[in-house]
Amino acid sequence: MRAQRPAARILLVDAAGRALLFRFDTGDERPPFWCTPGGAVDPGESYAAAARRELLEETGIDRDPGPEVAQRTVEFLTIERVEVVADERWFRIDIAGAEVDSSRHTALERRVMTEWRWFARDEIAGWPEKIYPEDLVAMLDATDPVTS
Repeated sequence: MRAQRPAARILLVDAAGRALLFRFDTGDERPPFWCTPGGAVDPGESYAAAARRELLEETGIDRDPGPEVAQRTVEFLTIERVEVVADERWFRIDIAGAEVDSSRHTALERRVMTEWRWFARDEIAGWPEKIYPEDLVAMLDATDPVTS
């Protein structure tokens, strides 16, 4: 039986429209993959509070995540090898630009989050390693701010 895992995920987008992704290398049989910032919601924590906490812990950026922009349910095997059903709530945060500060990463994150980079949308489709979510470009396009 899969564990229930509420999670807050973040579309962090810079002024050039690029998305920040972290590369995960678990060191086991799974090939490395890239993923957006975010993680599990702590007991008693709201999704928005978790998004803000995860953003600070993983990037050093302290920002209100604003409203949810998407919700989805996905099943996967966590880094700790736990099968979960994740209720993911997505938040989009647009920033002018920032360096990633990894000083708040946990020991596990320091071990498996081996690098990070800003991805232009045209790089994502042809990237040689798996990127999650698989529909990242569509999510970015759907949440782009409306300009008039």
